[in-house]
Amino acid sequence: MLLGSQLRRLREARGITREAAGYSIRASESKISRMELGRVSFKTRDVEDLLTLYGITDPQERSSLLSLAKEANVAGWWHSYSDVLPSWFPTYVGLEGAASVIRVYEVQFVHGLLQTPEYARAVVRRGARGASEEDVERRVTLRLERQKYLVAENAPQFHIVLDEAALRRPYGDREVMRGQLQHLIDMSERPNIRLQVMPFGFGGHSGESGAFTLLSFPEPDLSDVVYLEQLTSALYLDKSEDVAQYEKAIEELQGDSPGPDESRDVLRGLLQLS
Repeated sequence: MLLGSQLRRLREARGITREAAGYSIRASESKISRMELGRVSFKTRDVEDLLTLYGITDPQERSSLLSLAKEANVAGWWHSYSDVLPSWFPTYVGLEGAASVIRVYEVQFVHGLLQTPEYARAVVRRGARGASEEDVERRVTLRLERQKYLVAENAPQFHIVLDEAALRRPYGDREVMRGQLQHLIDMSERPNIRLQVMPFGFGGHSGESGAFTLLSFPEPDLSDVVYLEQLTSALYLDKSEDVAQYEKAIEELQGDSPGPDESRDVLRGLLQLS
């Protein structure tokens, strides 16, 4: 995505159309669009030809962008789990790992980055009925690997609003749910995590369309991305007008929900009742 955005910026600065850029590398306009969105791999020869077309002759600048192209083609660690993941999900895992701020609204269950192994196992078994135990364990392992982002040295800011429904809907037995609630309490005290609970008592709110994730990146050239998961696919929205709607929604959800301290009290109350 970073390389694609820089190529787009260079193309637009020269006033070159996507069609003309595609012609220069023996490709279609849609191929240039996919490259600029970071949706396809990059051939070194194509990047070299585009840089020449865009007037980039400085050896150092060319070398920097070509190095970025090589890095972009290196498969992430999560690709080894592609056999047990839906086709659209590896893209999300890559974006999640590159994000500096992750903002989430979740309504069905606890978000994957905050699940305990036992709760994750129950969620995976419910969502992938008929999967072998080996596949279940591989999916749980991937989820636990993703969670390392939150405790790493350069951990992202993670802001989540959990609907009370996600906390009351049982996955696993009583002990699994108790362990999950305690884990949420513990994780909510980390400095990079802001956890809020949207209570039933509030009534209708701006999350009425369902769960979503809003990813922001440290590179100024990269726009925010909204991730919407569906039953058989996922949507990645990066148009400014779409992103703005979801930014407004998460800000309203945060403003309407009890703050982190009060939300911890909600979690403690649910733990006592469980």
